[in-house]
Amino acid sequence: MAWRFYKRSRILPGVSINWSRSGPSLSLGRRGAHVTFGRHGVRESIGVPGTGVSYTTTERFPLWPTLAVLIVVATIALAVTQGWQ
Repeated sequence: MAWRFYKRSRILPGVSINWSRSGPSLSLGRRGAHVTFGRHGVRESIGVPGTGVSYTTTERFPLWPTLAVLIVVATIALAVTQGWQ
């Protein structure tokens, strides 16, 4: 049995950075439908909230350089909205 680590940082409504042992990812969307850009590709998820019914597709390709740029932009947006604390 393996230990897992996962933390979500909300940047703006509908935008969050997900931190895990395998690396960061960027999620866009809201409850019921979102797109996640990660190290190994893009995951699109849609579901019916509260039912457990969902559908997910994954397109696997290395996206790390693009993801790094998106994380930097999201971090700057967070800093601006939080007043550069």
